[in-house]
Amino acid sequence: MKTRAIGRIAASEIGLGCMGMDHAYGKPAPRSEMVSLLHEALDLGCTLFDTAPVYGTANEELLGEAFADRRDRAVLCTKFGITGQKVENGKPVNLLDSRPESIRAQVEGSLRRLRTDHIDLLYQHRVDPHVEPEVVAGVMADLKKEGKITE
Repeated sequence: MKTRAIGRIAASEIGLGCMGMDHAYGKPAPRSEMVSLLHEALDLGCTLFDTAPVYGTANEELLGEAFADRRDRAVLCTKFGITGQKVENGKPVNLLDSRPESIRAQVEGSLRRLRTDHIDLLYQHRVDPHVEPEVVAGVMADLKKEGKITE
């Protein structure tokens, strides 16, 4: 499979979004089947895997389990910024929090669940209108300097 550069990262042109493995689309598939699917995708050359805490912490834990012994081959992508949901007028509404201390807490949780010391690609899931983009960028620059995120 062809790869592309994402900053300092080389990743497969085709990635695998993992949300539907245990979130949002009905009953989750058996975990063992999802681990096997992730292994097969990696063996076929797919190296880019996307998740987020808002998909349920089990989703990041699934990737952590699947790639614990293959971490050097997988490009793990996750997000921050949505910390939960509430229902307003019968519809789900995302709870946004991109304050610096919240970003750091979200990243630490993701690192633990993904069983890794760094996240390859971290991005903001939704813009928090209460936090200036420059503040968010500053926290991300600090996380890169600390080696917690690559890009």
